[in-house]
Amino acid sequence: MNWRIKPLDAILASAEKKSLARTLGAFQLTMLGVGAVIGTGIFVLTAEAAQKAGPGMMLSFVVAGLVCAVTALCYAELASMVPVSGSAYTYSYAVLGELIAWIVGWALILEYTVAASAVAVGWSNYFVPLVQHSFDIHIPVYLAKGYFAGGFINLPAVGIAVLVTSLLILGTRESATVNAVLVCIKVTALVLFIALSIPVVKMENFHPFMPLGALGVGGAAASIFFAYVGFDAVSTAAEETKNPQRNMPIGLIGSLLICTLFYLLVAGGAVGSVGAQPVFDSAGQGIDPGTSELFIACKDPAKTALLVCSEEPLAHVLRLLGWDKVARLIGLAAFLALPSVILMMIFGQTRVFFSMARDRLLPDILTRIHGRFKTPHVVTMITGVVVISAAAFFPVGRLADLSNGGTLAAFFSVALGVMILRVTNPDRKRSFRTPFVWVVGPAALIGCLVLFALLPWAAISVFFGWAAFGLLVYALYGYRRSALAPTTEPPSMTPKPKLS
Repeated sequence: MNWRIKPLDAILASAEKKSLARTLGAFQLTMLGVGAVIGTGIFVLTAEAAQKAGPGMMLSFVVAGLVCAVTALCYAELASMVPVSGSAYTYSYAVLGELIAWIVGWALILEYTVAASAVAVGWSNYFVPLVQHSFDIHIPVYLAKGYFAGGFINLPAVGIAVLVTSLLILGTRESATVNAVLVCIKVTALVLFIALSIPVVKMENFHPFMPLGALGVGGAAASIFFAYVGFDAVSTAAEETKNPQRNMPIGLIGSLLICTLFYLLVAGGAVGSVGAQPVFDSAGQGIDPGTSELFIACKDPAKTALLVCSEEPLAHVLRLLGWDKVARLIGLAAFLALPSVILMMIFGQTRVFFSMARDRLLPDILTRIHGRFKTPHVVTMITGVVVISAAAFFPVGRLADLSNGGTLAAFFSVALGVMILRVTNPDRKRSFRTPFVWVVGPAALIGCLVLFALLPWAAISVFFGWAAFGLLVYALYGYRRSALAPTTEPPSMTPKPKLS
């Protein structure tokens, strides 16, 4: 097997031939990270985490956050060494070879596309009740839910995906500016939620802390790991970052620290103020939050205080605490702010596609840069169509679980790559060095494997099925057309970007 490892110098050289404009600083990168991470995971999936782990979901956030923390340290070193688009795909190409890089890139496609769709559906879950409560406009279920969620098509989710895709075509700097505004809105909303919920926390609401045991906490951690995947999108912006050797580590680690603090405070306030014990069936088993049984159980007046009974859990908590008007504001903030997550997911997807196409593993048309907006508009439109299609028909929980397999595969490759480069290329300049790399690296590998094993079987099956399909595409197209294939010209001779 010819692994076709692409040297770091060759990657940097090819990026210079067909590159994106560098317009982002450390603050914008951090805001991009916060914008990508704080979103559906806390505004929507809190309810699903509570159903799987009860109050133990706080520990689930810690577990998922620790795995991301050690991985972020590995990302920061590689991003400072290879400041080009592509994230884990590009790093894998330089260390593990073309085949592994293809698998990782293909997994990232699954991660970002499905994640963007999930957030669009989560946004719809806030939009529909907000419109109903504020303007007394009722959106019928068949237009507010996808076919696999009990309706026909989720029109609000489709609409927001179209708007975000259009914004990304207009420009990276413009997108980052809009994102920064949206981040300020959602951070303000979470601070308000924390200020109102923490003072009324009751310790009895934390008992039993782990009603479904350690497996419940682990299962919730594997699902809400989705809440953290956005920080990976920061590294995809390396090629559009000013002074990436300094700014990439700041953006990656800074955004993760800010988001983890918010997650713990919000989860603690939600659990401690109204309780979060799972709904059980007659056999004493936890009920899947996506089933009709949970909907019926939540109609029971004795259970209306359960956090798991709402698709907009934070607003629901404030209503139970008597803050109806503030609950509307939280719903409004989620309505305004969740699009920033969709923006970052689609942004990350297009940059991975762009890098794979630049290496000729995908059609060259995906590298076309708009003559006026200087953005990869073709790949952005294609990604938008796929996101819109998934958001139209699937529920948020199922989509979130399906995206996690690809994320964990990418994280695993990054942690492995940083350790291999320490051995094979120890003298290369590293603006940021992962501390205690022989502890941090293995910890990231083990954490990713454990969370992957705890994913729902359907998510694991989809990941391997998607990987198998990707290998078929690579064998039929990418392997022969690769920039490193013997019959193709060297990467340094690739044509200049086509303007259209």
